[in-house]
Parts: sequence; C-alpha cells; structure tokens
Amino acid sequence: MNFNYIKMVFIAATAMISLNAFSQDLIARQAPIDRKLKSVDSLALQRQIRIEQSAYSGLSIYPNWNNEHVQAYGNAIVPDSYRFDLTGFHMPTNNTQITSVFGYRARWRRMHYGLDVKVYVGDTIRAAFDGRVRIVKDQGRRGYGKYVVIRHDNGLETVYGHLSKQLVDENENVKAGEPIALGGNTGRSTGSHLHFETRFLGIPLDPALMFDFTRQDVVADSYTFQKRGESNTTVRNLAQGRGMFYKVKRGDTLSRIASKQGMSVDQLCKLNRISKRTSLRPGQILRCS
Repeated sequence: MNFNYIKMVFIAATAMISLNAFSQDLIARQAPIDRKLKSVDSLALQRQIRIEQSAYSGLSIYPNWNNEHVQAYGNAIVPDSYRFDLTGFHMPTNNTQITSVFGYRARWRRMHYGLDVKVYVGDTIRAAFDGRVRIVKDQGRRGYGKYVVIRHDNGLETVYGHLSKQLVDENENVKAGEPIALGGNTGRSTGSHLHFETRFLGIPLDPALMFDFTRQDVVADSYTFQKRGESNTTVRNLAQGRGMFYKVKRGDTLSRIASKQGMSVDQLCKLNRISKRTSLRPGQILRCS
C-alpha cells in the first residue's frame, strides 16, 4: 500500500476525531448558554404576565369564564374590599330618566338588582368600560329578555337587559363607548327601557353609587367595594344615611342631609357639584365623603 495513501487516511481520521471532539465541546459550551436563555425567556414571560395582571387585576380575580349564567361564581373567594377604577368610563345611554331604582320592590316582593333607564326601541346601547363579552342570550318573554353581560378590565361586570337586538358576540373584546346593542322591550318588561346592572363576582351593586345618569358622569373616579354586608345592606344603609353616599327621600333638604352627615351644606354641594338652589328628587344619590 502506498505510504502517501496511508498518510492521507491517517490525517483524515485525525481530522474527523478532532472535529467530533470540537463539536462535542461546542455542544457542552452551548448547553449552559441555552439554559441561561431559557431562564431569561422565562423571567421575561413572568415579568410580562405580572405586568398584565397588574394592569388588569380585576380579570384575574374571577374563578372562571362562563357563557351561560349571570351568577356563575358560587364558590368564588370574595375579598374584604376591592377598589374599582371608574376612569375611562362611557355612559351606556345618553338618556337620563331613571324609571326604577336599585332595591327591594314591595309591590312585587322581590329585589331589583339594577337601574331602569328610559330608552326607546332602537336606541344605541354602549359598553360602559373596556372588557370582554361574556354572555349574549335571549330569555324570550322571561327575565332579561335579550341581554348582554360584559366582564370589564377593572373587575366589574355589567348587565344590559330588555334589548331589541344584540350587536356583539360572546368572547368578543369591546371598548368603552362601543355600540353593543339596541334598546328594546323584551323579557319581563312593561315598556321600553334599559335594565342596567353592575356586579362584582356575581354580587349586585347599586349602579347609582358609580353612575350619575342625570349628569352623564361617574360619581367619582373610583368606588370601593366592602364585603361586610355589601350585598344585603347597601340599600338600607343608603336610606339611613350611613356611609359615603346618601339616597334622597321625599321631603329631604340639603340642610337636613348635611346635618345627618355631620357636614356643612357648602361641603355637600361642593362634593356633588351642585348649588344650594338645586332641587332634590327622591331616589337621587348624593356623595357625602
């Protein structure tokens, strides 16, 4: 066998061994780098998740996503208190006439869990806040009739009932002020109106504590939910004049309300951006702190 041929084979084999060793070394060197990159990616992902949860903390507090029932949170852990950011709102309707308030209806012997706002068939109904459509249903001649439920980024859920037509689909993202439905007279209703509810983990909250339909504005930039007795005593506390808000009764005057709340008429007027000559109406909600 030619000596030169043997030499070439030996050199080629040596090169292959060296290349293989070099490759193994590269792989060995790359392994910790890959682990570091994965760690960095994981940390970046965790950081992004935390940012999103911080921005939309109200969404993470809900235990599930249900397209069937308004009250779907029987096993939810309800916090002792929770602050809702009400900035970025949009009134669900331009109409200002309240035809029925939140609270117990002695005539029908049942609770009314929302506000009824006078609207006409075909009036545009809009999303109150940014959020995601959870329910689009039709109960026929019962209950809400045609209705929409939206879960909002701030933790609230809003219900829009007695609609003539829904303009959104379940699981669709919507922006505050975006048209979601048309006003109507469906379900258990005696005339065209919007039944509007605000709920937290299924617990109904009086919308008048957050929305002032007369002024087409929110009552304040935020609202703090208190677990203790919130769902059962909200109306009673309002009627008795305790807490941050007062529900006007027939015969009330600004001076009488101010005296009950331990404040001056000027303070009461300033908080509610009204004058001493403002006429009060039964059912009106006044801010007292």
